[in-house]
Amino acid sequence: MIETIEFNGKYYPLFQAKGNAAQFAIPFAKYFCKGNGYDIGCNREEWKLPGARAIDITIDDEYNAFNLPDEKVDYIFSSHCVEHLVDWVGALNIWTDHIKQNGTLIVYLPDYSQEYWRPWNDRKHINILTPKIISDYMAKDYKNIFVSGVDLNNSFMAVGDKK
Repeated sequence: MIETIEFNGKYYPLFQAKGNAAQFAIPFAKYFCKGNGYDIGCNREEWKLPGARAIDITIDDEYNAFNLPDEKVDYIFSSHCVEHLVDWVGALNIWTDHIKQNGTLIVYLPDYSQEYWRPWNDRKHINILTPKIISDYMAKDYKNIFVSGVDLNNSFMAVGDKK
């Protein structure tokens, strides 16, 4: 039996309320994220992308989405974090500055199709971004940009290599 949650008369898989959305993106991220990198916003050490350094205030309050170590890395992976950031453009600009040329940015984000995650329903979410918005943002600094469709977690993924 599929366990579900209900919001406004619509049903969604229960796992969407459990956290650890990264588990659905990590199989793809492992393919793209090679070398030295960060998982920003993973919330728990055990939820981070294997091999990545966890950057999350719940793990280490020295660094966060707006304050990264000085080194440049091969990739930055982030799952269900950007929608919580007051200045998502500023954060992604900082992340871009910390990625080596030809390094990879991969973000996994909630999709508008999940009504509960919209900012007016879930006040922990400040933004609701779309594949088009993320793709347009990435176009200025990234090449080989690929944006997925919506998955069964009502989320989408965007990946690109820094120019």
